[in-house]
Amino acid sequence: MAFAPSSTPSGVRARATAGPSDDVHLPDTARDLVKILVTGPFGVGKTTLIGSVSEIRPLHTEEPLSEASAPVDDIAGVRDKSTTTVAVDFGRISLAGGVVLYLFGTPGQERFRPLWDDIAYGALGALVLVDSRRIDASFDVLGLVEESGLPYAVAFNTFPDAPRHHTEAELRAALDLEDGTPMVTCDARDADSSVDALLALVQHLIDRDTPESR
Repeated sequence: MAFAPSSTPSGVRARATAGPSDDVHLPDTARDLVKILVTGPFGVGKTTLIGSVSEIRPLHTEEPLSEASAPVDDIAGVRDKSTTTVAVDFGRISLAGGVVLYLFGTPGQERFRPLWDDIAYGALGALVLVDSRRIDASFDVLGLVEESGLPYAVAFNTFPDAPRHHTEAELRAALDLEDGTPMVTCDARDADSSVDALLALVQHLIDRDTPESR
């Protein structure tokens, strides 16, 4: 994958943080509170991304994988994964300009579909994480996001053994993305890289809301 992450939006840059804090209070500068979904298929890195950027201690609702979950949690391609999200992940990150993102990590498994309406309520957009080793695993999640009507950006999480030969055009075609849908790469383990992916989504939301785009 040769394409690079989108440039950081000029009007909304990440505020430097010292990592997760026990102080859960909003900063005094908070002005716009924005709900964002972080979604994608099982094992794509949603929990990792939220944990890497959250300025508060993130809420994780993960449980160990068991034999009972084997028929519904396909670990093909993610055999090192030992846990699964059973409800939702939650984190928060403050950006410059008084923008605060509330990040809701939504499970990608089909059995959690009934939760979608509740979790997506009030969200302004979604960051869809994709694993290029198993692109077809993202189809159901992308369909769910599109059905909800949420604007979204796609971020390919760069796993060490992910194929590198796909072009941006090939990946867009594989996911059947519209031309205006942002598509970036990120490393969910790295805070700066994860912030860049979120900023690509934020910029997309800003661009859609400008008079010229209406």
